Amino acid sequence: MPRPRSLTQDQLAAAALAVIDRDGLDGLSMRAVAKELGMSTMGLYRYVADRDELEGLVVERVLSTVDPTPPTADTPWRDRIEAMVRRLRDSVGEHPAAVPLTVTHRHRLPGLLRWSESVLGILAEAGIEGEQRVVALRGLIGYVVGAIQLEHLGSLAGAGTATIAELPEDHFPYMTEAARHAPGIDAEREFFGGLAVYLRGLGD
Repeated sequence: MPRPRSLTQDQLAAAALAVIDRDGLDGLSMRAVAKELGMSTMGLYRYVADRDELEGLVVERVLSTVDPTPPTADTPWRDRIEAMVRRLRDSVGEHPAAVPLTVTHRHRLPGLLRWSESVLGILAEAGIEGEQRVVALRGLIGYVVGAIQLEHLGSLAGAGTATIAELPEDHFPYMTEAARHAPGIDAEREFFGGLAVYLRGLGD
């Protein structure tokens, strides 16, 4: 007789997410998650088929807290989009190493699908139609994913900026100037400043 199942999907997702938070996405494996749970690798296969299924559980857990309800229509559409993006950033930004999985598994994640549906609705109400609406949504998701990774892997206040600031100014005048200004920009200002630049281009 097979042993009864004793772990929930949420427990599996929590263990996999703990591995990713500690060891990065490359550290995620069936063996690593099994060790996190205190069980054998073969035992883990009673619950999930492979790493791909583990990844799906992780992203579902990360995105489960995202509120997909669109803000009320009595505010400007760009402000509504910003509110939706802030919710997504707040959830996925807590686990930056798992952010790439939101792209890989986006087609089968109810939380992200509902979020995307609401964003598309806001864009439609703003008069953004057809292919432009598709590009706008893809651009927003791409911006969130890329900006969060930059924030955690290449902070403006990090060593990379200091290195750029020391480049020869006669060859890189604009890069060195930007590097001198960059440390004074915090993560919030960087993220939403870039988002504002993107949103200003929509609907024009």
